Amino acid sequence: MGALLIIALILRIIIVRKFDIIPKGAQNALELVVETVYKYTGSTAHGTGELLCSYILSIGALLIASAVIELFRVRAPASDITMTFALAFMTFILINVYGVKRKGVGGRLKSLASPTPVVFIFRIISDIAIPVSMSCRLFGNMLGGMIVMDLLYSALGNGAIGIPSVLGLFFNVFHPIIQAYIFITLTLTFINEAIE
Repeated sequence: MGALLIIALILRIIIVRKFDIIPKGAQNALELVVETVYKYTGSTAHGTGELLCSYILSIGALLIASAVIELFRVRAPASDITMTFALAFMTFILINVYGVKRKGVGGRLKSLASPTPVVFIFRIISDIAIPVSMSCRLFGNMLGGMIVMDLLYSALGNGAIGIPSVLGLFFNVFHPIIQAYIFITLTLTFINEAIE
Protein backbone atom coordinates (compact mmCIF):
# COMPACT_ATOMS: atom_id res chain seq x y z
CA MET A 1 0.00 0.00 0.00
CA GLY A 2 2.87 2.33 0.78
CA ALA A 3 4.36 1.82 -2.68
CA LEU A 4 0.96 2.45 -4.29
CA LEU A 5 0.55 5.66 -2.29
CA ILE A 6 4.01 6.85 -3.31
CA ILE A 7 3.29 6.07 -6.97
CA ALA A 8 -0.04 7.93 -6.72
CA LEU A 9 1.68 10.96 -5.17
CA ILE A 10 4.39 10.96 -7.84
CA LEU A 11 1.73 10.75 -10.55
CA ARG A 12 -0.27 13.61 -9.06
CA ILE A 13 2.51 15.95 -7.93
CA ILE A 14 5.22 15.42 -10.55
CA ILE A 15 3.78 13.82 -13.69
CA VAL A 16 0.26 15.29 -13.82
CA ARG A 17 0.53 18.58 -11.97
CA LYS A 18 -2.56 20.13 -13.51
CA PHE A 19 -5.41 18.37 -15.23
CA ASP A 20 -6.07 19.74 -18.72
CA ILE A 21 -9.48 19.86 -20.36
CA ILE A 22 -8.05 18.02 -23.35
CA PRO A 23 -5.96 15.23 -21.81
CA LYS A 24 -2.60 14.18 -23.19
CA GLY A 25 0.23 11.89 -22.10
CA ALA A 26 -0.01 10.45 -18.62
CA GLN A 27 -3.31 12.20 -17.91
CA ASN A 28 -4.80 10.53 -20.99
CA ALA A 29 -3.65 7.09 -19.79
CA LEU A 30 -5.01 7.71 -16.27
CA GLU A 31 -8.35 8.88 -17.60
CA LEU A 32 -8.56 5.84 -19.88
CA VAL A 33 -8.03 3.49 -16.91
CA VAL A 34 -10.57 5.32 -14.72
CA GLU A 35 -13.13 5.52 -17.54
CA THR A 36 -12.78 1.80 -18.30
CA VAL A 37 -13.28 0.85 -14.65
CA TYR A 38 -16.16 3.34 -14.36
CA LYS A 39 -17.97 1.83 -17.35
CA TYR A 40 -17.37 -1.72 -16.14
CA THR A 41 -18.64 -1.05 -12.63
CA GLY A 42 -21.65 0.83 -14.02
CA SER A 43 -22.60 -2.01 -16.36
CA THR A 44 -22.09 -4.77 -13.79
CA ALA A 45 -23.75 -3.17 -10.75
CA HIS A 46 -26.56 -1.26 -12.40
CA GLY A 47 -27.17 2.16 -10.91
CA THR A 48 -24.66 1.75 -8.10
CA GLY A 49 -21.43 0.73 -9.80
CA GLU A 50 -20.40 4.27 -10.64
CA LEU A 51 -20.14 5.01 -6.91
CA LEU A 52 -17.88 1.98 -6.45
CA CYS A 53 -15.34 2.95 -9.12
CA SER A 54 -12.65 4.13 -6.69
CA TYR A 55 -13.07 1.07 -4.45
CA ILE A 56 -12.88 -1.31 -7.40
CA LEU A 57 -9.87 0.50 -8.87
CA SER A 58 -8.13 0.33 -5.48
CA ILE A 59 -8.75 -3.41 -5.15
CA GLY A 60 -7.48 -4.02 -8.66
CA ALA A 61 -4.35 -1.92 -8.14
CA LEU A 62 -3.63 -3.60 -4.79
CA LEU A 63 -4.02 -7.15 -6.13
CA ILE A 64 -1.97 -6.48 -9.25
CA ALA A 65 0.76 -4.66 -7.30
CA SER A 66 0.93 -7.44 -4.75
CA ALA A 67 1.40 -9.94 -7.57
CA VAL A 68 4.09 -7.87 -9.29
CA ILE A 69 6.02 -7.81 -6.01
CA GLU A 70 6.38 -11.58 -6.39
CA LEU A 71 8.47 -11.03 -9.54
CA PHE A 72 11.17 -9.77 -7.17
CA ARG A 73 11.01 -13.03 -5.14
CA VAL A 74 9.03 -11.40 -2.33
CA ARG A 75 5.99 -13.26 -1.06
CA ALA A 76 2.83 -11.73 -2.50
CA PRO A 77 0.60 -10.18 0.18
CA ALA A 78 -2.42 -11.74 -1.54
CA SER A 79 -1.05 -15.19 -0.73
CA ASP A 80 -1.89 -14.50 2.93
CA ILE A 81 -5.40 -15.45 4.06
CA THR A 82 -5.69 -12.43 6.38
CA MET A 83 -5.30 -9.99 3.50
CA THR A 84 -7.74 -11.79 1.23
CA PHE A 85 -10.23 -12.10 4.09
CA ALA A 86 -9.93 -8.36 4.81
CA LEU A 87 -10.74 -7.58 1.15
CA ALA A 88 -13.64 -10.04 1.13
CA PHE A 89 -14.95 -8.68 4.44
CA MET A 90 -14.95 -5.13 3.04
CA THR A 91 -16.95 -6.46 0.11
CA PHE A 92 -19.37 -8.14 2.54
CA ILE A 93 -19.84 -4.82 4.36
CA LEU A 94 -20.47 -3.02 1.06
CA ILE A 95 -23.00 -5.65 -0.04
CA ASN A 96 -25.07 -5.05 3.08
CA VAL A 97 -24.57 -1.26 3.16
CA TYR A 98 -25.78 -0.89 -0.41
CA GLY A 99 -28.62 -3.38 0.19
CA VAL A 100 -29.82 -1.41 3.24
CA LYS A 101 -29.25 1.93 1.50
CA ARG A 102 -31.38 0.92 -1.47
CA LYS A 103 -34.14 -1.01 0.33
CA GLY A 104 -33.92 0.00 3.98
CA VAL A 105 -33.33 -2.46 6.82
CA GLY A 106 -36.81 -3.95 6.52
CA GLY A 107 -36.55 -4.26 2.75
CA ARG A 108 -33.14 -5.94 2.97
CA LEU A 109 -34.46 -8.47 5.49
CA LYS A 110 -37.58 -8.97 3.40
CA SER A 111 -35.46 -9.65 0.30
CA LEU A 112 -33.53 -12.29 2.25
CA ALA A 113 -36.85 -13.97 3.11
CA SER A 114 -38.16 -14.10 -0.46
CA PRO A 115 -39.77 -16.03 -2.04
CA THR A 116 -40.76 -17.69 1.25
CA PRO A 117 -39.71 -17.08 4.89
CA VAL A 118 -38.40 -20.66 5.05
CA VAL A 119 -35.33 -19.67 2.98
CA PHE A 120 -34.39 -16.79 5.31
CA ILE A 121 -31.95 -18.81 7.44
CA PHE A 122 -30.35 -20.32 4.34
CA ARG A 123 -29.94 -16.87 2.77
CA ILE A 124 -28.31 -15.59 5.97
CA ILE A 125 -25.90 -18.54 5.95
CA SER A 126 -25.10 -18.01 2.26
CA ASP A 127 -24.51 -14.28 2.85
CA ILE A 128 -22.15 -15.04 5.74
CA ALA A 129 -20.36 -17.56 3.50
CA ILE A 130 -19.62 -14.88 0.85
CA PRO A 131 -16.51 -13.39 2.51
CA VAL A 132 -15.24 -16.84 3.47
CA SER A 133 -15.59 -18.25 -0.04
CA MET A 134 -14.23 -15.14 -1.77
CA SER A 135 -11.20 -14.93 0.52
CA CYS A 136 -10.41 -18.64 0.31
CA ARG A 137 -10.72 -18.67 -3.48
CA LEU A 138 -8.42 -15.69 -3.92
CA PHE A 139 -5.97 -16.98 -1.30
CA GLY A 140 -5.85 -20.46 -2.82
CA ASN A 141 -5.25 -19.21 -6.33
CA MET A 142 -2.55 -16.71 -5.35
CA LEU A 143 -0.82 -19.19 -3.04
CA GLY A 144 -1.02 -21.87 -5.72
CA GLY A 145 0.81 -19.65 -8.22
CA MET A 146 3.50 -18.88 -5.66
CA ILE A 147 3.97 -22.58 -4.80
CA VAL A 148 4.27 -23.54 -8.46
CA MET A 149 7.00 -20.93 -8.99
CA ASP A 150 8.85 -22.03 -5.83
CA LEU A 151 8.70 -25.68 -6.95
CA LEU A 152 10.00 -24.69 -10.37
CA TYR A 153 12.95 -22.80 -8.88
CA SER A 154 13.70 -25.73 -6.56
CA ALA A 155 13.53 -28.29 -9.36
CA LEU A 156 15.75 -26.32 -11.74
CA GLY A 157 18.27 -25.26 -9.11
CA ASN A 158 21.20 -23.42 -10.68
CA GLY A 159 19.80 -24.08 -14.16
CA ALA A 160 16.87 -21.74 -13.48
CA ILE A 161 17.61 -19.45 -16.42
CA GLY A 162 14.94 -18.37 -18.88
CA ILE A 163 12.19 -20.89 -18.09
CA PRO A 164 11.18 -19.35 -14.73
CA SER A 165 11.10 -15.91 -16.34
CA VAL A 166 8.59 -16.98 -18.95
CA LEU A 167 6.45 -18.94 -16.49
CA GLY A 168 6.80 -16.10 -13.96
CA LEU A 169 5.05 -13.77 -16.38
CA PHE A 170 2.08 -16.14 -16.35
CA PHE A 171 1.99 -17.01 -12.64
CA ASN A 172 3.01 -13.57 -11.35
CA VAL A 173 1.36 -11.23 -13.85
CA PHE A 174 -1.32 -12.77 -16.08
CA HIS A 175 -2.79 -15.17 -13.50
CA PRO A 176 -3.12 -12.48 -10.76
CA ILE A 177 -4.78 -10.09 -13.23
CA ILE A 178 -7.38 -12.79 -13.91
CA GLN A 179 -7.85 -13.33 -10.17
CA ALA A 180 -8.28 -9.59 -9.58
CA TYR A 181 -10.85 -9.45 -12.40
CA ILE A 182 -12.80 -12.39 -10.91
CA PHE A 183 -12.72 -10.88 -7.40
CA ILE A 184 -13.93 -7.51 -8.74
CA THR A 185 -16.66 -9.14 -10.82
CA LEU A 186 -17.88 -11.17 -7.83
CA THR A 187 -17.88 -8.03 -5.67
CA LEU A 188 -20.01 -6.13 -8.18
CA THR A 189 -22.31 -9.10 -8.80
CA PHE A 190 -23.04 -9.61 -5.10
CA ILE A 191 -23.67 -5.89 -4.61
CA ASN A 192 -25.98 -5.84 -7.63
CA GLU A 193 -27.83 -8.86 -6.23
CA ALA A 194 -28.29 -7.08 -2.88
CA ILE A 195 -29.80 -3.95 -4.45
CA GLU A 196 -32.20 -5.70 -6.82
